[in-house]
Amino acid sequence: MDHGGTIFKTLDDTNVAGKLVLIRVDLNVPVKDGRVTDMTRIERVAPTIAELAGKGARVVVLSHFGRPQGKRVAEMSLAPLAAPLAEVLGRPVAFAADCIGAPAAAVVGGLEPGGIALLENLRFHPGEEANDPRFAAALAELGEIYVDDAFSAAHRAHASLEAITHCLPAYAGRLMQAELEALRGALEVPKRPVAAIVGGAKVSTKLELLGNLSGRVDRLVIGGGMANTFLHAKGVDVGRSLCEREMAGTAREIMAGAEAKGCEIMLPVDAVVAPAPDAGREARTVAIGAVPADAMILDIGAASVAMLIEGLSRCRTVVWNGPVGAFEFPPFDAGTRALAQWVGRATRESRLISVAGGGDTVAALGAAGVAEDFSYVSTAGGAFLEWLEGKVLPGVRALAEAAA
Repeated sequence: MDHGGTIFKTLDDTNVAGKLVLIRVDLNVPVKDGRVTDMTRIERVAPTIAELAGKGARVVVLSHFGRPQGKRVAEMSLAPLAAPLAEVLGRPVAFAADCIGAPAAAVVGGLEPGGIALLENLRFHPGEEANDPRFAAALAELGEIYVDDAFSAAHRAHASLEAITHCLPAYAGRLMQAELEALRGALEVPKRPVAAIVGGAKVSTKLELLGNLSGRVDRLVIGGGMANTFLHAKGVDVGRSLCEREMAGTAREIMAGAEAKGCEIMLPVDAVVAPAPDAGREARTVAIGAVPADAMILDIGAASVAMLIEGLSRCRTVVWNGPVGAFEFPPFDAGTRALAQWVGRATRESRLISVAGGGDTVAALGAAGVAEDFSYVSTAGGAFLEWLEGKVLPGVRALAEAAA
């Protein structure tokens, strides 16, 4: 499998029948009172686990959960996830009270072909986050083949993601493969023109992202609180809006750099304003140069939505990270919702390839009812962002080196 010059092996390149397969997944799901409140990550990894079991592999599932700092923390045990995982898979899942040593070996040793075991939290051992080769070797003793299906953790150089690939033949799982193919299609070999929509509160947290994207895309839509900093840098009075005034020079540099690379930056032309995010009843729309001194910009207005849709309609690919307004506070979700619904419809009609990611973005698309319409929605927050920033992800590099 070629990924922008990066070759990695997939499940199509190996025979797993009867083999002990270690599969690294991300089961770091929200749990309240011992119950999983969002099954998305479990549902995303289930197809690879089911495929391995269906082909007669003995499947050993590895995952982290929370940040136990290398110690055993009862509330961060993976034990409560065995039942929900079994439910999604429609197969029993055994649980081992440790991920290495005798407890793990006993459970793994009892697996029949097609059997599945979930091992205890990898991060109960300090060797996991330290990328300790000895810890990786102890994990590798339990298997014959390693499968990485945890793109959401690929930006971490941890033992179960990086060091272990030096111990066993390593392959990308179906979720990892889908994620890499979607991102490659969006930024490395995209159908042009390409647009990126970048929202969120602060420019300072997305500097590298904006710098990388401005050299890769044809149109860069900047929304959310970040847009206020750019507007301020252009001399627009943004009233009491969230704005990093000290970043004005940086914003001007980003705009100049984008212009030099032939990338058009699109900023709002009107805004929905109110005294505060919870003052929805007082919301009104004003032109971008007429924001009252005592008001906050909390969403893009209808004219901005129309302008952005016109710009996006001339693109073939869109990458989205971050809402364009304070979408948690209706009615300031209207701009993000309208834009998302248009992108979803254009994707359904095969006019656009759309890739989105980041926690707030996933929530906003879900609220707009269009998450299913996008070409690909990544649940990998940090890894997705680092990829967009142009960084090499240790988990992806390890798979590439293992295939070399």
